[in-house]
Parts: sequence; structure tokens; C-alpha cells
Amino acid sequence: MRSGPEPFDSVDAQALCAAQQAEMLALYEGEADIGPTREASMFVPPDGVFVLVRDDAERAVACGGIARFDAVRAEVKRMYVVPDARGRGLGRRVLAELEAHARHLGYAGLVLETGDRSAAALAIYESSGFVRVDCWPPYDARSLSICLAKRLSSRRSSPT
Repeated sequence: MRSGPEPFDSVDAQALCAAQQAEMLALYEGEADIGPTREASMFVPPDGVFVLVRDDAERAVACGGIARFDAVRAEVKRMYVVPDARGRGLGRRVLAELEAHARHLGYAGLVLETGDRSAAALAIYESSGFVRVDCWPPYDARSLSICLAKRLSSRRSSPT
């Protein structure tokens, strides 16, 4: 397996994001993502990055990105692992890589929103040091939203 930054608007990234959104629509009985529209420019340094994990056959099997949230924090977006690749630690791998990129880009913390039915995602985030915080707009108006934050160490390092 290999991982690294790839364009958010690439065919493989868009396919993974579409699969993630379809899975969320099914899990939340048609409740759509209410956050801002994601554009490729949001996931380009110095504001963000989008990461894909590819298996040995070069198939894209996991993804996630960070985009600028405010002056000191990035927001984790579109974390996803295809169903047949789950249970191999790929979600943690993507999250760790995103944290390294965030540090390298100078962010002091990360925030994210997930849903109350996403138990596996919540477990990864909370066991990785994220804590629950009050949600921000537009998620503060939705009862199924759970918002989390994590302070990053101040050491600025290379993500790879």
C-alpha cells in the first residue's frame, strides 16, 4: 500500500468521495451533507491537502483531506475507506498523515464533524485524541452532528 497527496478533483478521489456520500445518505436515511461545497482549490497547500491510499494493484481504497477552517485550524473532510479494505488500519493511516500535513502547513489544531451513527469513525477520532466540542454553523442546527477538535503539537515537520 502507498499513500500520499493527490488532487481532490481527480477521478479516483471523486469516486471515493461519491461512495462516501452515498454511504452517508443510506446511513442517515437521506440526510445530505449540509456543509459548504468542497472545491479542489481548498485541498491545495498552503490551505489544505487531499490524501489517497492505494493498494498494491493501485486501486484507490481510502481518502481524506484537510481544508482551512480558520487562521489556526484545518477541518478534516471526506474521510473514507472502501468497505472491502476496512479493518486494516487505513482510516488511522489517513488521519495520521493528515495530522502530519496539518503540522507541516502550520496549523495548531484540527476540527471535524461526523454523524451520531458513525460509530467506527467516532472510535477512531476519539482514540486519536479528538474531543467533542460545540458544533459550529451549519452543523449546530442539526441534532445528528457531532463535532470534534484536536490540538496538534507545535513541532512543524514534514508529512513524509
